[in-house]
Amino acid sequence: MQKQTKVPEKARFDTKLSKTQKEFFEYAASIGGFRTLTDFILSSVQEKAKEIIEQHKVFLATEKDREIFFDAIMKTSSPNKKLADAAKRYKKAVGTK
Repeated sequence: MQKQTKVPEKARFDTKLSKTQKEFFEYAASIGGFRTLTDFILSSVQEKAKEIIEQHKVFLATEKDREIFFDAIMKTSSPNKKLADAAKRYKKAVGTK
C-alpha cells in the first residue's frame, strides 16, 4: 500500500507596488542570494512577523508581571494567622516585645 503525503494547503497573496519598489526589492533579493523576489518577500515577512510576535509576548509578560507586582505592594492585606504566629515566635526568640 502506497503512503500518501499530505501537501500543505496554499493561499494566495496579491499586492500592487510601484515599479521603483519592485526594482528595489528585486535588487535586494538578488544581492541577498534569494532565488526569486517571492522567496525574498516571504522570508522577510516571516522574519518581521516573528519579531513582532516576540515583542508582543515580551510586552504582555512584562505588563502582567508589572500588574502582579504593583497589586502586591499596593493592595495590602492583614497578615494571616500563620504569619502573625511566626512573627510572635520570632519576637520571643530574639527577645523583643
